[in-house]
Amino acid sequence: MARAYLEHVAFYVRDIHWHVRFFKAVFGTGVRDTDGDPADPKQVWLHGGLQFIAAPEFAGPEGRMAHLGVMCEDVEAAIAAARPFGVGHLDKGENWLVLPDGLIVELLPAAAGSVAEALAVKPRG
Repeated sequence: MARAYLEHVAFYVRDIHWHVRFFKAVFGTGVRDTDGDPADPKQVWLHGGLQFIAAPEFAGPEGRMAHLGVMCEDVEAAIAAARPFGVGHLDKGENWLVLPDGLIVELLPAAAGSVAEALAVKPRG
C-alpha cells in the first residue's frame, strides 16, 4: 500500500481574482503558483491546498469540484492498487484516476519523507 495525503482540491470558478482576494482577506492565504498571465490566469494554487481553475461560463448555484490532488510516496504502486477497483483514467495519464461516480483523483509524486511529515501533523491537538 502506498501512503499518501490530500495536497489540494481543485474547483472551477467564474472569477479567480475574486476568490484569491476573498481567501487572502479572510484567511491570509497567499498564492503559491499561477498558470498563465497573472493578470488573467488559467489556474491559481493557494497555500493551504486550494486550486482554482478559470471557468467564466460557469453559472451554477454551487461550486464545481474539478479533482482531488493526492501526494503519493509511490504513484505507480497507488495506480496498481487502484486497478482492481475498475477505475478509469484521463487521457492526461494513468495518474489521473476517474472513479465510477465521476470523481477525479490526480496522483502526484511526493518528495522523499514529505508524506510521513504531512501525516504526522496533529491539527487538533
